[in-house]
Amino acid sequence: MAVQQNKKSKQKVRQRQSANKYKGVQSGLCTKCGASKLPHRVCDACGYYKDREVIQLED
Repeated sequence: MAVQQNKKSKQKVRQRQSANKYKGVQSGLCTKCGASKLPHRVCDACGYYKDREVIQLED
């Protein structure tokens, strides 16, 4: 039977798990400009989140 030789640190475990963070996440469309964006994130194209301007982008 295989036995673990050394304890994996929290950092190494979390590094490995973070590689799969966005796997299977479907991108949605911004309601303001229609650009593709990740869910629960501010739109990179227009700076809006839930129909409110969160950040001002320089045009």
